[in-house]
Amino acid sequence: MKDVVVLIGAGSIGQAIARRVGAGKHVVLADLRQEGADVAAKILDDAGFETSTIAVDISKRESILALVEHAQQFGAIKNVINAAGVSPSQAPVAAILKVDLYGTAVLLEEFGKVIADGGSGIIISSQSGHRLGALTEEQNFQLATTHTEELLNLDFITAITDTLKAYQYSKRCNVLRVMYEATRWGKRGATINSISPGIIITPLANDELKGPRGAGYRNMLKASPAGRAGTPDEVGDLAEFLMSSRGRFISGADFLIDGGTTASYWFGDLQYLKKTH
Repeated sequence: MKDVVVLIGAGSIGQAIARRVGAGKHVVLADLRQEGADVAAKILDDAGFETSTIAVDISKRESILALVEHAQQFGAIKNVINAAGVSPSQAPVAAILKVDLYGTAVLLEEFGKVIADGGSGIIISSQSGHRLGALTEEQNFQLATTHTEELLNLDFITAITDTLKAYQYSKRCNVLRVMYEATRWGKRGATINSISPGIIITPLANDELKGPRGAGYRNMLKASPAGRAGTPDEVGDLAEFLMSSRGRFISGADFLIDGGTTASYWFGDLQYLKKTH
């Protein structure tokens, strides 16, 4: 039996993190599409990692429970990485909310029951959650603490009709749920944090850059403090620190890694975006 790393969403960012924390462990690669998990497994297998694969739909609790059961057969679950999600250009409102908001909340809940002592988790959120603007104290509290099976029934969630808003609310919820779950994870000796990337060059980001909002995103990148998009390895480096022994005093926190884009959105050259978001 070995320590187990569970990666949900076997794309570029998830793989970058798994490569940094998975040496000597068993890496479970879970993806909506079995072929996606298999492709990632071949890459990691060829690099010397031990892997297994499973198809998982995180919009369904029973699928997440099957993932937990699969992972436990290999050993103690030490690391959980959730990099699964859909973007505003990829899915309708209902699907975004079911996967990105509800599914992430269920993952936090179910893996919080089994995470090993000394373990850690990372939820990949998004800079979009930081552009939603001010929610009421009650709305923040509801997103953080509402029973997972009731999250999608909140009045201000059922009122969402725009895919970008659905994505923003989902990502704000991710950050708040991580804060809420940090206490429970801590009682098991584990940490849980979220990372909110800006535009990182992945297939999902390329869909956005080529989609209906593509021109706006490209202009945003040029005007951002960094002047460019990020790379999966840069997110991986941050996640590695948070999941290592050096990050044991960090839990329930969110980390923006967006080249200064959000800072500029609120106070700098990108304030013009407020008119369109």
